[in-house]
Amino acid sequence: MKNKSLKDKVAVLFERYSAVARKNGAALYEIAMAEIPESVYNSNAIENSTLSFEDTEDILIRDEIKRNHDVREIYEAKNLAKITGILFELSEKRPVKPLSADMMLHYHKILLTGINDGAAGRFRSGKEWVRIGTRIGANPAFTNELVAELVDVYNADKKRDLVEKIASFHAEFETIHPFVDGNGRIGRVIINKQLIDQGYPPIIIPNKSKRKEYYPLFDAYVMNNDAGGFTRFFSLLLLESMHKRLALISAKKIVTVNQWAKTNDLNLNSALNKAKNQTIPAFRLRGKWMIDAAWE
Repeated sequence: MKNKSLKDKVAVLFERYSAVARKNGAALYEIAMAEIPESVYNSNAIENSTLSFEDTEDILIRDEIKRNHDVREIYEAKNLAKITGILFELSEKRPVKPLSADMMLHYHKILLTGINDGAAGRFRSGKEWVRIGTRIGANPAFTNELVAELVDVYNADKKRDLVEKIASFHAEFETIHPFVDGNGRIGRVIINKQLIDQGYPPIIIPNKSKRKEYYPLFDAYVMNNDAGGFTRFFSLLLLESMHKRLALISAKKIVTVNQWAKTNDLNLNSALNKAKNQTIPAFRLRGKWMIDAAWE
């Protein structure tokens, strides 16, 4: 029932977001492009990159490297930013292309260029087994076939709710783990490709709460074949992403939820809880919860 309630909330807010998006395409594009460092930082940090958010901004925005970093991590930031930028091109400049294995391989080649050129742009094969924590990825002899089947099922399913489809796809894609390296980053790129193609904004999966909110969902999927946890998780992130864009486009002033709670004489912990559960239209900027100052 909780997922059903979130599904309704997403549908209602998407209707409002779509109306605003039709008149504010340029603004939404700028918001998405400004979001790239935060998106890249979080996705790389989930994979244990040592680059901070500030380091990532230095590399991507100012083309500066202020501290000694592994060259690989610098390439990871720049390559992932390049792929993310491709996703955010103005829709009128690029026709929507259905998700395909070839598209995944193209993104993967960009991601690993200069990092692992021998593995870039191809699925695992031969004796290329991979371990994900205590689990093992799919048999490398079947990765091509498994990915092709996964893509076909996704593209053929025209009835199921989009977030449910994306949740199932992501859970299965990461279970297969079709690449030698870069599976998590490409998996999260695909989520946003799937959302953007249907007119939704991209989401950012936060690194900070990965061990409590993200990683456990994979174990639940493998053990129970249930992607419902991902559906709820992605729904909340999607509500947050839409709230962020609506507020940035329409609000006179944006303040922290902390400030908003004080102004309205509300309990801060309660307000932060409401933000996390998206019962107020709050969103994160640089990891801090924000909200339209005038929202009541």
